[in-house]
Amino acid sequence: MEEENKQGSEETASQGGSRRNFVRDIIDEDLKTGRYNTVHTRFPPEPNGYLHIGHAKSICLNFGTAKDYQGLCNLRFDDTNPTKEDVEYVESIQEDVRWLGFDWGDRMYYASDYFDKLYEYAVALIRKGKAYVDDLNADQIREHRGTLTEPGKDSPYRNRSIDENLDLFERMRKGEFPDGSKTLRAKIDMSSPNINMRDPVMYRILHATHHRTGDKWCVYPMYDWAHGQSDSMEGITHSICTLEFEDHRPLYNWFVDQLGIFRPRQIEFARLNLTYTVMSKRRLLQLVHEGHVRGWDDPRMPTISGLRRRGYTPESVRLFADRIGVSKADSVIDVSVLEDCLRADLNKRARRVMAVLHPIRVVIENYPDGQVEELEAVNNPEDESMGTRKIPFSKVLYIEQDDFREDPPKKYFRLSPGAEVRLRYAYIIKCVGVVKDPQTGLITELRCTYDPDTKSGSPASQRKVKGTIHWVSAEHAVDAEARVYDRLFNVPDPGGENWKSSLNPDSLEIVKGCRLEPGLAKAKPQDRFQFERLGYYCVDDESTEGHLVFNRTVTLRDTWAKIESK
Repeated sequence: MEEENKQGSEETASQGGSRRNFVRDIIDEDLKTGRYNTVHTRFPPEPNGYLHIGHAKSICLNFGTAKDYQGLCNLRFDDTNPTKEDVEYVESIQEDVRWLGFDWGDRMYYASDYFDKLYEYAVALIRKGKAYVDDLNADQIREHRGTLTEPGKDSPYRNRSIDENLDLFERMRKGEFPDGSKTLRAKIDMSSPNINMRDPVMYRILHATHHRTGDKWCVYPMYDWAHGQSDSMEGITHSICTLEFEDHRPLYNWFVDQLGIFRPRQIEFARLNLTYTVMSKRRLLQLVHEGHVRGWDDPRMPTISGLRRRGYTPESVRLFADRIGVSKADSVIDVSVLEDCLRADLNKRARRVMAVLHPIRVVIENYPDGQVEELEAVNNPEDESMGTRKIPFSKVLYIEQDDFREDPPKKYFRLSPGAEVRLRYAYIIKCVGVVKDPQTGLITELRCTYDPDTKSGSPASQRKVKGTIHWVSAEHAVDAEARVYDRLFNVPDPGGENWKSSLNPDSLEIVKGCRLEPGLAKAKPQDRFQFERLGYYCVDDESTEGHLVFNRTVTLRDTWAKIESK
């Protein structure tokens, strides 16, 4: 029964998740009391970089919650800083949200859609004596703001007349002043215990071309100003943010209340922190620009595009978001939880195949020359509907180098001189000779014999051996390259100023000359497989029919657990 409940939970998560959490408790109460009669959320990414696994949690929360309450979720780009934004990021964000299984319908918006209305709202606050134009520069504003224990000081420009503020703000809009020379600030309370309420900046001057509005504007709204008003204009009922915005909520409410417009409810949750990675957009940008990774979609990156290229499934990411839940307390989630969610999903959907990454040649001396048998192999023991396939067996095979030891240690149940082992789906073989390169002394070939009465599945096959290894027929093998990815950092918390010193030098091993069973010759990018005994692999986007490239998505079990326990 426990296993059935777990499976039910995972199936629910694959549809967006419905686990109880404090956000849903708040929504339930709001619907019960009539504060709102529907649920309308939004996901507001900044188009200044690629989304990562932390954003995936927010996407699942916002879109999944709206879906479960038969509500709506908007996609809105916070494009208020034209110097850092790019259409490339806009397109990648749309692709990521769709890949995760969510759809915003016809509700894709931009903060820039509201620039005219936001300007009108700002003028309205000036007319009410609630905003003023300030000539202090950024450093002076910071000095006047005070500290957590000391109140701030009024700007000498705080008491300008309404008419003067209206005139200066209009001239700011027309481009009469240089960057940084003036700002528009809300007039609230410079002695407030909440620093965010100490006359926050609403607009700054920025002579920069915007990717959507061109050169129409040279004053751009700050996020705190654009956030709540954009939510209000879209009819957002529940504005779900990460925990760092909790202290901004009084400002969010102050703006909408001063304007007398619809007030959404801001709810904050703890952002995702994951071991063995960094989530800072600035640090991810460094990894890309300094060449530590091959781009934003490098399979070692925690970006959604990187996870997708590595072979993660959207179902596994949604399951992860559901398993870790939503809380108000900051915590660090072990990356093994994410990997376990991936294994659980791939175990059900990935076709099993045989691949030899580091091949050593095996000649079966007593197998008939030129004979080829078609052996039957199971595609996925977890799903009978996936059926079986035929794989060729012949006199010359490849096995993994690690599956042979000339001088085996104790309890080594694979192949060694004089020892027997079963070939998966085939026969029991015995090593009767070793061929070495006369110059290097390295093993180049194994000579073996087979027992024809031990064919797998045959009623006559009664003998048992302790070891079973995988193989491919040399004559029929497909050549491929494997990119064996591991964790990008070799410590759980790669923080501090020297965070790059924790980069894992073994996070990528490129293995050429791999040998795969022939059925993989037509594999296409994003096809996922379990290489038996080796791990889960996905066809890379760079792969072609003439040059197959496979990314290791995840190992069959957590290989880091043993390291961490030592």
